[in-house]
Amino acid sequence: MKIHFLGIGGIGVSALARYYLAKGHIVSGSDLASSEITKALKKLGAKISIGKNTIKKDADLTIYSPAVTVRRRTSNISNILSYPEALGELTKKYFTIAISGTHGKSTTTALISLILIKAGFDPTVIIGTKLKEFDPSTSSGQGSNFRAGKSDYLVIEADEHMASFLNYWPKIIAITNIEADHLDFYKNLKNIKAAFNKFVGHLPEDGILINEKSINKKEIPKIKKILKVPGDHNAYDALIALAVARALKIPDKISFKALSEYKGAWRRFEILQTKPFVLISDYGHNPTKAMASMKAAREKYPKKKIWCVYQPHQYQRTYYLFKNFVKVFRQAPIDKLIVTDIYDVAGREEKLVKNKVSAEKLVKTIKKESVIYLPKDKILSYLKEYLPDFEVLIIMGAGDIYDLAKVATNKLRTKN
Repeated sequence: MKIHFLGIGGIGVSALARYYLAKGHIVSGSDLASSEITKALKKLGAKISIGKNTIKKDADLTIYSPAVTVRRRTSNISNILSYPEALGELTKKYFTIAISGTHGKSTTTALISLILIKAGFDPTVIIGTKLKEFDPSTSSGQGSNFRAGKSDYLVIEADEHMASFLNYWPKIIAITNIEADHLDFYKNLKNIKAAFNKFVGHLPEDGILINEKSINKKEIPKIKKILKVPGDHNAYDALIALAVARALKIPDKISFKALSEYKGAWRRFEILQTKPFVLISDYGHNPTKAMASMKAAREKYPKKKIWCVYQPHQYQRTYYLFKNFVKVFRQAPIDKLIVTDIYDVAGREEKLVKNKVSAEKLVKTIKKESVIYLPKDKILSYLKEYLPDFEVLIIMGAGDIYDLAKVATNKLRTKN
């Protein structure tokens, strides 16, 4: 079957493309820009065009990213699905375990997957990050966002944005937590909770729900000793994963072994280098995630001078969660915070909101000497000038700030 993907470079869409490649289908796709993800897919045999998202009329199935605007009625394509719809069809064919929540989805999905692999369940996995354990042979060393299994088990990260998870029909749902986010779509926390309740309603009569009530918080100290990744938030995610494993009758001995071997995920407190300073790449893009990562850094490096470069993600998120960002950054347990311009998410911003919020306004409201604003193109030279003043550098955000993290590993070796 010929399957064409619009927005194939997306972290979720690309995982689905890998799924169909693994099944022997002919995969093609398009995206606006080349990336590590599109290059990796090309090596696997996908035919990809870069520059614009183009429709192929000879495709048997077209799958598009929610980030791509597609007018189904005028596309002249009969078989066209969004990524959540296409993934939803797969969930009906497998014993699906879906992990959702405002925070910790990727980490919890990773941990559940690794436990199932260690226990011999041989699951297929679609996740919103990359794991070294899935593909250690990749040239980048970052791994893959997909694992092909031979069993009937499918583990997926179920995104709540735009209620995407309402397309999925799992046998087990794990919910890490529920907080206010994606308010451009949901408007308020009440609507978010209603969507999660509706998602839970997709469980069959014998389905299993895992949430905060399913775990013993008293086990956090024990789990923290087992994990290589720092932070209470990672220990909490591990407890959710452990609860899923116990529901599947997997012995704790196997689960603990899998948890102890977890190497961490791409852009989730990912340590890129340790000399001449520790460089950490992190995806945290809302207040709770940002604080969790900064606390984890302070926990791991209690006596070191920690700096963070933060790129707010999306004008609307920054606007709706502005007070939360101010509170978090005032209390941040680090020595210096550099806030750069807000990452503009194409197709998801309102002009009215863009005029009401900015990185400069955020910094001015925080009113703290250790919190400064810098445009992105000035950050590297600033860091180079003050290189001896920090021992740990966190580059954080879900946007293109990741490019700075890659460059920093080479450009910030020495002051000169």
